[in-house]
Amino acid sequence: MTCDELTQKIANTIGKLKVLELTRILTEQQFDLRDLIEITFHADKPLGFRAAWLLENMFLKDAEVFTNNLEYLIARLPQVTNPGCQRHYAKILMHATEEKEQSLVKQKLNSLDLEPAVEQLFDWMIDPKVKIAVKVFAGWALLNLRFRYPWVADELPAQLEFLMRDGTPAIQSAGKKMIKELSPSKSLIKERP
Repeated sequence: MTCDELTQKIANTIGKLKVLELTRILTEQQFDLRDLIEITFHADKPLGFRAAWLLENMFLKDAEVFTNNLEYLIARLPQVTNPGCQRHYAKILMHATEEKEQSLVKQKLNSLDLEPAVEQLFDWMIDPKVKIAVKVFAGWALLNLRFRYPWVADELPAQLEFLMRDGTPAIQSAGKKMIKELSPSKSLIKERP
């Protein structure tokens, strides 16, 4: 399938079944993920959202397919302004950062400078215009990166507490879980000589 053919297929509303079918086809055809990433930046925001939905599903189906494209995906992260796409990119990063240490995805991530991604994730958490789901996925990705970037464990609780002050039930629940996860790591950091 070409980029133009894919763009035509997702030009109109599609459901979960169509996403799963297209995910299977794109995976089988070894569709260039850079091209799919580019489509997520399409001027037609709903079309870009559908491309990001496909991108996320491809990651969930076979994360290792992303290994050679993680650097590009992370480089493009600061340019993701489409709210629907932000949700899928944050969710991909949440899953990528929780991968097992021996996975190819985790090995690739460990070789990359993720500090710009960490900054972008915090920016999404701070931005009042960013949707709650994006903030939650960004928070989980940051939580997963706290051992690599210890300063995240210092900054994340304050941001979570701020969001929880007047937050929705979703951010209340996720925030409490994340803060609970941070508590043991904070005490470990403090106990070190």
